Formats: sequence, C-alpha cells, structure tokens
Amino acid sequence: MKKFLLTICTVIFPILTFAQEKSLGESINDAFAKYTKPIVDLIFYPVQIAGKDVPIVIILLLLGAFFFTVYFKGVNFRYIKICIRTAMGKYDHLDHHVPGGEEIEVEDGEIVGAVKIEGEVPGEVTHFQALTASLSATVGLGNIAGVAVAIAIGGPGATIWMILAGILGMASKFVECTLGVKYREVDELGKTYGGPMYYLTTGLGELGMKGFGKVLAVFFAIMCIGGSFGGGNMFQSNQAASQLIDLADLTSPNAGLYIGIILAFIVGLVIIGGIRRIGKVTERVVPFMAIVYVLAGFVILGINYDMIPFALGEIWEGAIKPNAAFGGVVGVLIVGFQRAAFSNEAGVGSASIAHSAVKTRYPASEGLTALLGPFVDTVVICSMTAIVIIITNAKHKLFTYGNLDAASNVILNGTNQPIGGVDLTSVAFDSAIPHFSVVLAVAVVLFAVSTMISWSYYGLQAWKFLFGKGKVSDTVYKLLFLVFLIVGASSSLEAVIGFSDAMIFAMVFPNIIGLVILSPKVNKELKKYLNAIKIGNMDATVSEEDTTVQEVQ
Repeated sequence: MKKFLLTICTVIFPILTFAQEKSLGESINDAFAKYTKPIVDLIFYPVQIAGKDVPIVIILLLLGAFFFTVYFKGVNFRYIKICIRTAMGKYDHLDHHVPGGEEIEVEDGEIVGAVKIEGEVPGEVTHFQALTASLSATVGLGNIAGVAVAIAIGGPGATIWMILAGILGMASKFVECTLGVKYREVDELGKTYGGPMYYLTTGLGELGMKGFGKVLAVFFAIMCIGGSFGGGNMFQSNQAASQLIDLADLTSPNAGLYIGIILAFIVGLVIIGGIRRIGKVTERVVPFMAIVYVLAGFVILGINYDMIPFALGEIWEGAIKPNAAFGGVVGVLIVGFQRAAFSNEAGVGSASIAHSAVKTRYPASEGLTALLGPFVDTVVICSMTAIVIIITNAKHKLFTYGNLDAASNVILNGTNQPIGGVDLTSVAFDSAIPHFSVVLAVAVVLFAVSTMISWSYYGLQAWKFLFGKGKVSDTVYKLLFLVFLIVGASSSLEAVIGFSDAMIFAMVFPNIIGLVILSPKVNKELKKYLNAIKIGNMDATVSEEDTTVQEVQ
C-alpha cells in the first residue's frame, strides 16, 4: 500500500504543476476540441423527427429497449417480485440444484433429470452488492442535475417520458447483465472478468461470428477506458470539487488541486481492494445516499401533500398537451427520453461489468436483479426530483419553463441569474427545507465519489481485456485513473470531458448489436432460472438416483 501511494505521488506531482496553469489547460482544451469534435459530432449525429434533432444513439437505445421488452414478453413487468427476492438473496440456495432441461419432469413426487452442483459458487460479490455497485455509477448527477434541466427545457410533461424510458430500459439491463454473467471468465484465484468484451467475443464466436465479435469487443473496450477516465472520473471529480469549494467558501486558486489529492487518496484506498471492497463500500454508501435524498423529497411532498394532485396533473397535461414553446409532444418526448438514457445507462453495457462478478450459477438471476437498477434510478429517484421541482416552482415561481441561456443554464426569475441543474435542484429543495443545499452538496460529492469508484472497475476490466491481467497492468491503469481524477478536480477541460461522454455512448453501438443477436441465449437462461425457482417452491423432492453430480473446483 505504501509503495503504491508513493508511486502515485511520484507520478502526479510533476503533472499537477502544469495542470494548475490556466493557459496550459486552455491550450489542452482547445487542441482537444479541434481534433475530437468530428468524432463527437459523429457519435451524437442527429436525425430529424418532427423538426427536432435527436441523436441517433438515443434512438438506438430506445429501439433496443422496446425490442427486448417485446421479445422477453414484458420481463420488466412480469417478474418484479422475483427480482426483489433474488436481489435480497432469497434464492441463493438454488445454486446447488440446476434443472437438466428447460422443462421440469416429475415422477412419483420426485424431480428427475436434475444436475446437482457441488463446490464453491463462482463469483466475488452478492446480488445486492453487484446491484449497488452498478447503481453507484448511475445514481447521482444525472438524477439531481439532469432531471432539473429536463423539466426546465421540456416542462413537467418530460417526466412521463423519462419514466417510460426508464421502464423500457429495465429490459435492456436484464439482457446485458444476464450475458455478462453467462460469458464471464473466472481465474484460478476466483476473480471474475466479464462484460460486453467477453460476451461479444465468446457469444458471437459460438454463432460463427468470432472475427466480428472481436472487432466489436475491442471497440467497446477502447471506448470504455476513455469513458472511465472522463465522464466516469474527471467530470465527477470536477463537480465534487466545485461543490466542496462553494460549500466551504474556499478562495485559494489551488483549492481544486488539494481537493483532488484528497479524493484520489480516498478513491485509491477503495479501488486497490478490487470489486470485493468496491461492493462493500457501495452497499453502504449508495443506499444511505439514496435514502437521505429520497427522504428529503418525501418530506417536501408531505409538507405540500395538497399540491401533489396539481403536480401530477401538470405532468400529464404537459405530456399530452404540451406548450408549443417546448416543441409539442415530440419535443417533450425527446427531452424526457434523452435525460433518462443519460441517467440510467441501460444499453450502454457498463453495468454488466459490475454484475458479472456476482456469486451465482444462474446468469438470468443477475439479469433480473439488474433490471431493478433503472427502476430505482429513473422511475423512483428521477420522478421524485421532478415532482419536488414542479411543486416548489409553482409555490415560489423560481423559474419559467423553457427560459434557458445558450449553455442550457436555467434563468432564475428573481435575479435573472443563470444556474446549472445541480444548483436548480438545490434552490428548489432549499425553498422547502432551509439549508438543505448543504446536505445536497454533500450528497453530490458522495454520488460523485461512488461513480468514480464504479467506473474505475469498469475501465480496469476493459484495460485488462486489451492489455492483460497482470499486476503491472493493474497498477498502470489505477495510477492513470487517479492522475486523471486530480487533473479533473483542478482543471476545466470541457472538450476532454465532452469527448469522454461521447465515448461512453459510443459503447452503445457494439453492445446493442450483440444484445439483439444473443437474445435467444438469454431466453434459455431465463427459462432455466425460472425452472430452478419452481423446483425450490415445489413439494416434490429432487430424485437422488436420477441426479447427475457435477463438481466445480
């Protein structure tokens, strides 16, 4: 540990000297913008729908989600109870009996043709830990800032389309996380390696498309590494540093640098421990953050319970009969769908990396656990944020819907001051709960830290896929990640961060292609897991004479 931290200091301090020079930061930003803008424009290439520009990547995400919802016959609706029970570990005992086929055969009160598994269950974390590790990468600024901007741009009606996109996204998350477990690799030490890199390579290879799968996997891995350094790291540390500087009223020009070093130390302690430590941290931090934030929202709703029908009416009316200034129904729909896609990342493939580390022999068990992610992230937290903003805005006339500047900052009515999404949410909560902005600032920092922790794991898995699984490779990536964290906290490299965001959404293209092709494999895994649950719920016993015993080392 000491050697690791000493190495970090040796590498970063020469870089930090330059990172604080504003002129150099601007030079880096300008140069980066010049060469990366064509790539960013390509990834977010828009198509016109009813006169509105919609990035093609968002269309792909939504079409994929709709396809999976139909193909799996509403998996995002039908199995919610099973999903919750699986996440809470109620079916963990099933890992020792696997049904032999897709159908269960019972003779004289005994189940025949089963396979009994002996040995340790592969994986590193529980279902709940995998879910919280994944949620920690999505619950955060997208919920706090993104929702506020969506409401300000598209009006209250955008909320319904965010909810719908979140519900559809549950199906995408189910498919990618089932495949993540099915095609993961487990080494001799029990460490797992999974995600789109592996199911694109192995899964498509089984279908005679090995070369095509390899190309998609390499492209995905490169984009994932870039996204982990930028949107999953630099942007998060930048926002966390900004919140802490405002909260503590720091005036030192080096405040961002000092905060970055502290954050790097904290994040470094966690990511050195790997997915097991990440899982232990996120299973405590994420529920705590979510409970505090949601509880505050419910307090506001409780105080203003008489206005909840009004808010719901505004949401419904705004969705089906929106003001023409918002672009009509299509304009509001696009805003809602875009914010939901940016919030829950369903279909991006990143979540399957965390979920692939779960302890299970049933890939579909983790797919069903994972689909709860978009529900919590988008349907619950985003919806609550939206209702709070609508109610507080109606009471205090904080801003006018659709009144934004060129940078999509919301213009406050009282001061004509432009503010961002986080600050707008803070103002809304503060108007109902005095000084809650302090709590919200702390929540933003914790959300940012948890996001960095999870994205470090995503990027590391992609790094290992490309450069090998040795300790040197591990250390190099972690050093780079912490360096980028500090640079992000102490600089304002908008073009770099914008490019990395584009890299995250570039992951959608290879991932959705693979998910659609491999959907039949997922269907078989779902039937196998549901049959295992039936065995666990039946009065019949497993026939020991007709059971095949398989030992797993």
